[in-house]
This record gives sequence, structure tokens and C-alpha cells, in this order.
Amino acid sequence: MQFDQLKRRDLLTLLGGAAAAWPLAALAQQRTMPVIGFLRLGLASANAGRVEALRAGLRQLGYVEGNNIVIEFRWAETIDQLPELAAELVRMNVDVILALSSPEVEATRQATKTIPIVFSNHADPVGVGHVASLPRPGGNITGLTIVLTDLVVKQLEILKEAVPQSTRIGALFSPTVPSYRPALQALETAGKTLGVQLVMVSAPTLVEDFDEAFSTMSREQVVAFLAVATPLTVSYRERLAELALKHRLPGMFLLKENVEAGGLMSYGADSNDLMRRAATYIDKILKGAKPADLPVEQASKYELVINLKTARALGLEVPPTLLARADEVIE
Repeated sequence: MQFDQLKRRDLLTLLGGAAAAWPLAALAQQRTMPVIGFLRLGLASANAGRVEALRAGLRQLGYVEGNNIVIEFRWAETIDQLPELAAELVRMNVDVILALSSPEVEATRQATKTIPIVFSNHADPVGVGHVASLPRPGGNITGLTIVLTDLVVKQLEILKEAVPQSTRIGALFSPTVPSYRPALQALETAGKTLGVQLVMVSAPTLVEDFDEAFSTMSREQVVAFLAVATPLTVSYRERLAELALKHRLPGMFLLKENVEAGGLMSYGADSNDLMRRAATYIDKILKGAKPADLPVEQASKYELVINLKTARALGLEVPPTLLARADEVIE
């Protein structure tokens, strides 16, 4: 009986040890594949196109998710959640982190100085100190930039052309986004050249503060507004479009998605193209390249999109010359 009990006890010990080892074995098997950490501020549903563009870019390079590569997604509903989510990816010791724009990069930069970080649509990586220069980024961060300081100037020019009577234009921005300051400085300079008075309207979280921001613009008697892009202007694009119509304010945005949601117009880089191109950085890093040696590339595809349905709802007649230059007109 004692011998039987001993054998039973040994068997249970052996099984228990094996059971404990199973998760570790599974993890070890998983780590035979490279792991990409994906960090984004905003809603997963609002970024589905970007995720698919990333997967498409990876597939073109021979990577198939779940087959020879793993992507660990982390979504922050507010900017305050980014540091912990970045730290979580660092604790997992992922091979590379895709931190799409300046808020995600800042949180990830604070969490690691060694794991490579790739950005896909950074507004101003040099201006906010995330890289030393575009040709020689240095450190562990590199990727693609939209050069927002140049873009906001062009956006303001187009908005002034669409609404020629506008002498007071609202600039909707979030002070929690690292790249907002150089963008506002560029806007102020451009505003003086165009003879436009800019009314700076802060919306710290860009979700809860939307209503108050639009009420402020109405009180300040602005006749149009420019939304300085952040991840949340994309995630909550329907709400922005609703408020713009409610307050009868023509709006300029960075991304086509805002116009598809009912915003008046957008001028900016093709975000899905940038995501596909970000895959090439990931590929090079996984093959041994150092971020410091990979120059930051600028966006190469820009598009002007105009929503004529929204223009009619606002009682705005878009100049034919502007419509002729549009890459897409939504009827």
C-alpha cells in the first residue's frame, strides 16, 4: 500500500511539474517567432484600416501573423494609459515596438532605451526630440514622418481658399500631444502671412472637451476651424463631424477618414501607405539593422479630399478651382 501511495504521489508530482512547464513551453515555442509590440492611442475599431495595411506590408515581406510572426496589440483609451501599456510591452521583451505617432513614441521612449521603436506617422520627430535628425536618427527610434509643421500651413492655405471670407479661424489642438507646440507655431506664422487671426482652442483630452471647444469657437465668432491632428481626432471623427455641423463650422482635417465621417475636407498623407512602409523598417530591424542607422523617411503620398454633401449642409460653395485639385470628392 505504501509503495502504491508513493508511486501515486510521484506520478502526481510529475504531472504537476509537466503542467507547470506547459505554459513556459508554449511561450518558448511562441518566441521562436519575432514579436511586434503595437501601441496605439484610440479605438481598435477606428484603426482597422491601419492594422490591415500593416499586415499587408508584412505579408509582402514574407511575414504572416501567427505563422512566422506575432503582433501584441495594446490600445489606450486615454493618453494616461499609454505609459503602463508601453511598459507592459517592454516587460514582454518584444523584438520591436510600433508606436504610431508622437504620443505613443513618447510613452515608449520613457519605457525603453534598448528595444527598437518604429513610428509610422510622427508629426515632428526632430522638433520634439525623439530623433537627432531625419538622416541620422540616433538612439533606438526611427520610422516615417508626416512633417506636420509643413502640413498645417498647407491646410490653412486650402481652408482659406475654401472659405475666403474667413478672417478668424479656430485651431483645435490637444496640449497632451508632444507635437502640438511646433505645429501651432507654424500656424501662427502662416496666419500672419494669410491675414488670418487664429483662435487657439485647447481640448486637453479631445473627447470629453469637444463640446466645450466648439462652444468656445462659436463664442469667439470663428467662421472655420483646423483640427491639429492627434490619434483621437481619428477615433472620434464622427463626434467631431457632428459638432462641426451643429455649430455650422467648416473644418479642415489631416485624414480622409474624417471627411468620410462628415468633416468638410482633409489634406494629408495616406496613412495606410505609411503603415505599409513601416513594415519595411520592422523587417530591416528583425534582420539586424539598428534604428540609429535607418534614416527617417517622409510621407510621399498626399491627398486632398472634399465632402460636397457637408459643404451643401453648411451652405458653403467650394470654389471650382479647389474641386478640380481634389484627389477625391465625396458626393
